[in-house]
Amino acid sequence: MFEKCFFGHFKEVKFCTNVLFGSCLLADRSHRFTHKFPEATMRLLLLFLAFCFSGIHVISSSTHPDDANALQSLRQTWSNIPPSWDKSNDPCGEHWEGITCNGSRVTALELSGMNVKGKFEGDIGGLSELRSLVLSFNKGLTGSLSPRLGDLSNLSILVLAGCSFSGTIPSELGKLGELTFLALNTNSFTGSIPASLGNLSKLYWLDLAYNQLTGPLPVSSGTTPGLDQLFEARHFHLNHNQLSGTIPPTLFSSKMQLIHVLFDGNRFTGAIPSTIFSIQSLEVLRLDRNALTGPVSSNISNLINLSELNFAHNNLDGALPNLTGLNALNYVDLSNNSFDQSEAPLWISTLRSVTTIVLENVALQGTLPRGIFRIPSLKQVKLKNNAFSGTFNMGDNISPQLTLVDLQNNKIEEITPGYEYKNTLILVGNPLCNKYSLSSFCQPPQSNTKRYATSTNCASITCPGDQQPSPRGCKCGYPFEGTLDFLAPPSRDLTNVTLFKSLETILWEKLNLTPHSVSLKNPCFDIDDHLKVHVALFPPTGTYFNRSEIIRIGLNMSHQIQKPPDEFGPFNFIAAPYNFPDTHKSSMITVWILVSCLVLVVGLVVVGIYAIRQKKRAERAIGLSRPFASWAPSGNDSGGAPQLKGARWFSYEELKRCTNNFSDSNEIGSGSYGKVYRAMLSDGQVIAIKRAQQGSMQGGLEFKTEVELLSRVHHKNVVGLLGFCFEQGEQMLVYEFMPNGTLRESLSGRSGIHLDWKRRLRITLGSARGLAYLHELANPPIIHRDVKSTNILLDEHLTAKVADFGLSKLVNDSGKGHVSTQVKGTMGYLDPEYYMTQQLTEKSDVYSFGVVMLELITARHPIEKGKYIVREVQLVMDKNDEEHYGLRELIDRNIRNSGTLIGFGRFLELAMQCVEESAADRPMMSEVVKAIETILQNDGMNTNSTSASSSATGFAASKGAPKHPYNDGLPKKEFNDSTGSFDYSSGHIVSAKIEPK
Repeated sequence: MFEKCFFGHFKEVKFCTNVLFGSCLLADRSHRFTHKFPEATMRLLLLFLAFCFSGIHVISSSTHPDDANALQSLRQTWSNIPPSWDKSNDPCGEHWEGITCNGSRVTALELSGMNVKGKFEGDIGGLSELRSLVLSFNKGLTGSLSPRLGDLSNLSILVLAGCSFSGTIPSELGKLGELTFLALNTNSFTGSIPASLGNLSKLYWLDLAYNQLTGPLPVSSGTTPGLDQLFEARHFHLNHNQLSGTIPPTLFSSKMQLIHVLFDGNRFTGAIPSTIFSIQSLEVLRLDRNALTGPVSSNISNLINLSELNFAHNNLDGALPNLTGLNALNYVDLSNNSFDQSEAPLWISTLRSVTTIVLENVALQGTLPRGIFRIPSLKQVKLKNNAFSGTFNMGDNISPQLTLVDLQNNKIEEITPGYEYKNTLILVGNPLCNKYSLSSFCQPPQSNTKRYATSTNCASITCPGDQQPSPRGCKCGYPFEGTLDFLAPPSRDLTNVTLFKSLETILWEKLNLTPHSVSLKNPCFDIDDHLKVHVALFPPTGTYFNRSEIIRIGLNMSHQIQKPPDEFGPFNFIAAPYNFPDTHKSSMITVWILVSCLVLVVGLVVVGIYAIRQKKRAERAIGLSRPFASWAPSGNDSGGAPQLKGARWFSYEELKRCTNNFSDSNEIGSGSYGKVYRAMLSDGQVIAIKRAQQGSMQGGLEFKTEVELLSRVHHKNVVGLLGFCFEQGEQMLVYEFMPNGTLRESLSGRSGIHLDWKRRLRITLGSARGLAYLHELANPPIIHRDVKSTNILLDEHLTAKVADFGLSKLVNDSGKGHVSTQVKGTMGYLDPEYYMTQQLTEKSDVYSFGVVMLELITARHPIEKGKYIVREVQLVMDKNDEEHYGLRELIDRNIRNSGTLIGFGRFLELAMQCVEESAADRPMMSEVVKAIETILQNDGMNTNSTSASSSATGFAASKGAPKHPYNDGLPKKEFNDSTGSFDYSSGHIVSAKIEPK
């Protein structure tokens, strides 16, 4: 009987529920219950019994033997490894923490911040399929690097920052032909930089900073490679070593794409090579604190994208460099050099974007030009230890952002009374202070007594042990702490609440932490002019972060897959060791075996009861797998589960849990359909949940149809559906989360994101591509019917994505392009032909998109104070005005004065073609895409990316090669004000009784 019951032949559908020994609830294809067990399962059961009662150790591994052996060798070499490494010998099958597998092969070893200790002596080269190796922030890792690292031919990412490795950097690293990211900073490496690194043709990021490297910079010769061959590199971070010799002129060429060159804090001598000024992509150039000599080449004017320049503390001579035309420059420091004596250069008053000017001890003389204080962006001027003389007059129209003027130790004899400047002015050491000795500007400067610190309002809270109160609710916990080291910070204000709060916000948003769970304190500048900020990240739940969360956060921070606000500049992060809760590993395996055997015996005793319950469980499993099964079929619809492509079903309980029971604190938007919630899944993914409210729910089959439609839409410029919930009377759609809100919020300034003209062009291109996809490539084609700036969302890279096309209707073949329905859309965007035809078509979307293009020019709402934007533009448009086409007063002031608006005329003409009254005169969306691509190409911009940042990285994790994050805008907060809120699908239904034209 036993054999008949448990060894019967079975090939039907199985719903597995017992995690102990693999038994399954069984249902055949008609969903009838059967209690037979599959033969393989029973054999496993008997094996398990034999294991329990005879003590035989059975090993079943899903990890490739080479990988398993390599990790075992590392396990024997290291201590303080994650507990999961001691629980089995199967890294892939048992999911060792920090290990990622593709099938049986290990592809990632990432143990950032795990306090691992030991030396790199294991068989690391045996992990032949490894693509990512990240061991950052483990101060207990010591000794030299294994030459076997050179055997990892598939390795793309190598991050060993913040450890204690020493010895020389192995030349074998030059064999890693797939490497894109190399960070060995903040260790104790000695010797020279291996010339073989020049073979890394795909390298994007090279960071060897904060070591003890010596010798010259390697450049290629006829027989050896060099750093000059790294044409794909964007980052050369070699600062704070002991590198010496001249900077070779052949190191740089116009073929390179560098954005950061950080050579400060070394021992370089000789002249600054003029070839470095041929790299127009450069944004940050730090050569300070070396022993460089000679004049600075006039070719420096080629660096039109340069934002931060620091040549301070060298022995440069000749004329002060001419920085005229460097209108992207926001920080410049040429202090403490041996330049020729001269009056203040003209460029000092003409740099459009400059925030900080530091020209201390550079032999300036004469009268200080008052125009310098009129630069709107200017915040700080430091000109001490020069020879300025005469009368000090700041003039009128002083920059409202100016907070510090330091003119100590000059020869100023008089000051114009009644000046309007009320912030810090330091004139100590000038002759005029003999007359005005009691004036505040003649008093020794006082250091800021109150630097920024996150406000917690937790003074009355006392936490046990080493726990600290979180800024969010004063809950005690163990934060993940470290130091943010900003390498070239333009801002020098340590009291700026708005600035530091924006840094807090971008950290918790981009690291997928709970809002307001980041604490900053003790900002200060070190001797190298780096800004150090202590940061504490608090766990979202419980007292501790788990190990996976620490690995994820450490990975993101060490990868530099994020961009801080522009006022901070590039950075390093060095984490402090994290104190995980104590574990009792010694007895865990024994306890598991005993408990498992006991449960097995009890299970056999009650097998009869278990068999009876199988039927009910099977029925429940069927219901869970077919949440649409209870719907009544209609017509040809079977009522079965929807045919999904890339989306999945979420249970109500899962969504309830990750939104804190749909709490108001998680709400980020609302509309006539319902509310939108921000939530975080158990794997750390941030999502947006749209929950239908009573009165706006669809019928079951209509909801099913919409889910099927949305799940088939896959394009990088369309907001993607991740899943749905249809349970307990709820209809919810789950979307990818867009951290930078809506285009309307950015245009209005509410998001804090600055959209320059090039970013607006890329946003236009991205959203146009999304609509063109819906019109022409989606299957079936889709008409959006509610295109507007609040339905264009921006992701972490400012890539535009079209949302809210749940309002849309399918384009049927018999009447392609014609959709008759109730009015759906928004006043100001609605196609004027609709009022005559009562039909919305693809050309209706084109009209709405044209209005959005006019919004991008003006930042105004389509209808504002009773004026319609289309008519206003038509009235003033003048093609004889080649610069502004007559629209100067309408153009958004944030772009109007920012230089030439590339392709503005063609862009405006395209927008006006889109808003033609006759649909027949409007272009197709695919034609709009081509026209925008032409505008970008004419300016030499890349059209393959629609990211509005030339960086593809923000504070978000990526397993691929990190991209350039330093052009992103600053997301400041969640989008939750009613005027800018958005619907991820099925948006507003508005009346259209008033014609806007």
